Amino acid sequence: MTYTKQSILETVKEKKVEFIRLEFTDMMGDTKNVELPIEEIEMVLENEAMFDSSSISGFSDIQESDMYLYPDLDTFLILPQELDEDPIARFICDIYTPDGEPFEGDPRYILKRAMKEAHDLGYTVNVGPEPEFFLFKLNDEGYPVRKMNDRAGYFDASPKDKGDNVRRDIVRTLKKIGFEMEASHHEVAKGQHEINFRFDELIKTADNIQTFKNVVKDVATNHNYHATFMPKPVSTDNGSGMHCHLSLFEDGDSAFYDNGAHDEISQIMKYFMGGILKHASGITAITNPNVNSYKRLVPGYEAPVSVAWSHANRSCMIRVPTTRGMGTRFEVRNPDPTANPYLALAVLIQAGLEGIKEKIDPGEAESRNLYEVTDDSIPTLPTNLKEALEALRKDELLLNALGEHTSKVFIDEKEAEWTEYSLQVSSWELEHYMNK
Repeated sequence: MTYTKQSILETVKEKKVEFIRLEFTDMMGDTKNVELPIEEIEMVLENEAMFDSSSISGFSDIQESDMYLYPDLDTFLILPQELDEDPIARFICDIYTPDGEPFEGDPRYILKRAMKEAHDLGYTVNVGPEPEFFLFKLNDEGYPVRKMNDRAGYFDASPKDKGDNVRRDIVRTLKKIGFEMEASHHEVAKGQHEINFRFDELIKTADNIQTFKNVVKDVATNHNYHATFMPKPVSTDNGSGMHCHLSLFEDGDSAFYDNGAHDEISQIMKYFMGGILKHASGITAITNPNVNSYKRLVPGYEAPVSVAWSHANRSCMIRVPTTRGMGTRFEVRNPDPTANPYLALAVLIQAGLEGIKEKIDPGEAESRNLYEVTDDSIPTLPTNLKEALEALRKDELLLNALGEHTSKVFIDEKEAEWTEYSLQVSSWELEHYMNK
């Protein structure tokens, strides 16, 4: 729905809204917000809401700490009572400097740059994400404990699946705020769940991912559970991914579909995949941004480790579903839901567009189970965060896609995370080496 300042003023008056919540995303992918009383609504709509950015991750190196929040009017919504009992209006905001320029470290702005690059080439990009999550129990004090909400498996039903009511309430809440829902089900791992919502264009999809994660956490808490998007919370079970289905359109038609090709996949689609595969190692630093992300990217747990593409083979980084025509797309399988969606989609799109411009060949489709290939014929994704960061540091295309400020701050913060992790002594190490 398209909103105007006048329609928003009329709606908040009609709904007796008391507060305005201004949301934005920091560089590490966390949603931040500030609330103002409704009396400040006209000031907000005039882009005059200011905040101190000096304590926000990724913003503190900028000399000018005062920033402005410009609400995207199309993101306006009244939060349903499931999320907050008080009538609250929410906007997702872009971040601007006092000079009226977009802040170069704003992840939403970085994705907008990628979207403009696609539009300048005549393309529209749609994305369908699949963020998975686990439900853990809460203790009497409301803190999560390492006990999953059930021991069910893939597509199991109640009573094995004890999360069906939670998922239904999540779906109901998302529908109330405008999501087009598709399906929900129990995932492979114990306590693991997936809820799918409809694809959309780049910015709307990234906004929806952030909203989705917030709703999942809030509704789970109402059911006395803790929802986590941690990629690998259980060492012996599958982890949570955020597969991203990408499709490209030109003049309203699928740029990925070619009825005359033997597999009905266009050369444009193959070049797009080729660009992503070429930059896969550096992309992984953004799409899999945590130490824990690489505990998921190991053979045997339905997560890809091979930099290759296939028509059905889930051991590859990229898979092409069987749907053709307007639904022709490919699925990037390595991202996980801790990724900043704005940055993750930005680097995927910029890499894919380079593939089109440079006509990068993705190679032949793989039909082998690449988990069982032991030679070096197929390149693999980085095995840890340090390797991924080293690849990102050397990748000029991705550094340019992120911008100088964001690249430096992201790499510095994640290298500090790797150093801190490397200093830790785990219980596994104590068990295996104490008596050596």
